[in-house]
Amino acid sequence: MDMKTSTTTGRARAIVATLVLGIAGTASTHAQTIEQGLLQLEWGDPAPAAPGQAKSKSRFNARLVKDDGSRIALDPAQARKAAGDLYVLANRRVAIAFGAPGKTASSAPTIEAIVPADRTAQSAPVTAASARVAAAAPVNGVTRWVTLMCKFSDIGTEQKTQAFFQSQYGEGVGQLGHYWREVSYNKINLAGSSAHGWFTLPQPRSHYVTEENGEDKADLKKLFADCGAAADATVDFNSVQGVNMMFNGDLDGYAWGGGMCAPLEGRSNFCTRATWNPPWSFSNLAPLAHEMGHGYGLPHSDNSDGDSDTYDNPWDVMSDGWYNAVSDSTYGTRPKHINVFQRHRLSWVDGARQQVIVLGDLATRDIALDYAHLAGSGNVQMLVLSLSPQADPYATVVYTLEARKREGPYEGALAGDAVIVHKVQASGTAYSIDADVPPANRANNEGSMFKVGERWVTPEGSHAVSVKAQTATGFVVTVGPPRAMSSPLPPLVRPAQVSASSSSPTRSTPAIPVRGRKPPERCGGVRGATSPQCAMRER
Repeated sequence: MDMKTSTTTGRARAIVATLVLGIAGTASTHAQTIEQGLLQLEWGDPAPAAPGQAKSKSRFNARLVKDDGSRIALDPAQARKAAGDLYVLANRRVAIAFGAPGKTASSAPTIEAIVPADRTAQSAPVTAASARVAAAAPVNGVTRWVTLMCKFSDIGTEQKTQAFFQSQYGEGVGQLGHYWREVSYNKINLAGSSAHGWFTLPQPRSHYVTEENGEDKADLKKLFADCGAAADATVDFNSVQGVNMMFNGDLDGYAWGGGMCAPLEGRSNFCTRATWNPPWSFSNLAPLAHEMGHGYGLPHSDNSDGDSDTYDNPWDVMSDGWYNAVSDSTYGTRPKHINVFQRHRLSWVDGARQQVIVLGDLATRDIALDYAHLAGSGNVQMLVLSLSPQADPYATVVYTLEARKREGPYEGALAGDAVIVHKVQASGTAYSIDADVPPANRANNEGSMFKVGERWVTPEGSHAVSVKAQTATGFVVTVGPPRAMSSPLPPLVRPAQVSASSSSPTRSTPAIPVRGRKPPERCGGVRGATSPQCAMRER
């Protein structure tokens, strides 16, 4: 998005927000129509590819569900651009400004702006300098899910029992109730969640999964409507905030997560978070948690290799849930945590645990960066490096830093203990930074882990970060302007939480070359490296 387009889009959002929320009585817009309704997003995630098999790409649908139940399909690229951060509006009431249709009869109206219309509180006002860390809508308290076990009328197999699905919601280690409490710092829980079924659908699988352009396509609306209707007499949906559907046959090669509406509980348009899970998904908690994450409005994360595969960042279950994951004899692959920016999306990172270093801040400081999994931390857990503010605040790029440790029931198989850097840019996607050249296909390499003795500079040269020491609770990082940090540092005040005994540097693990492949170069060896995928790094 160039500066002119960014400014125009930002202005359109402001005008539409003014009209919708009644902030001012007189405003005008070039939009032909403004429609209101629920923003419904659906992410499709493919089954793991077999050895030697090509990976399938993710799928994504965006729709506006109007109050009368009718749905307007939205072009995903236009919707992302028009909203700034589309994902933070998932399952929320929005207003969409449509422009005039194109010149051809088949052309759909263009999407000019998408703004919230529900007055849901954000974690802080959106400003140009902090938009990427201020646009979160809170998810707190009880989030009750129900599991609906639904059989196709022509498939009799029941892979798991009701007791198994009920136990998935438990509060024991390795169960979803425990996992979501831990990953949210006890901000949410699954109290009252329950499993029901098996229910038999009124139609065979072929009614719900058809072929379109040579590919299977699952009708998610039909599946939700019929599975919900089959359970309606048994399940009280009134206090439900999410529905996990378990089907006894494959869908279209994908598991799905997001939101859906259908007639339930006597309502013509019952809308809720929803997931659609074939057997390979519900047999492992990692993909099930991934789809529930979509239900909460979390998008995919990615690495920085520039390819079309979004499932290659093993530091976040919302990207790669299969690699560097802990195995469970009962529940299959366990979910790892989500990255700190994803946590912030849902307002799970308290303000006291965040620190933003704005562009132009010339101070050089030591910061105690605690491990992201520590619920009782008194130090920073989300460090934000802000770049040039843009006219459209959602176009502002930031880098987030977090500390991760290979320990615990969900993080015990991570690639190592390190500071992990993510770049958050257009549409609010977080890309893990890799200092290797070229970047690795999967971000579990040494180049993606910043360790004691290593220094990293943002690509445009505004911030430098040195990992100074590892402590019992995380790392100490030194942050400042690159020029200041290239000369002897002035005396710095060490945070009180960091003891002298815990701050001595540890040896950095050398990079391990991939077999049969030339060892990657380091960005630190490339003078003035400016690639977004590869900022300057020194060892």
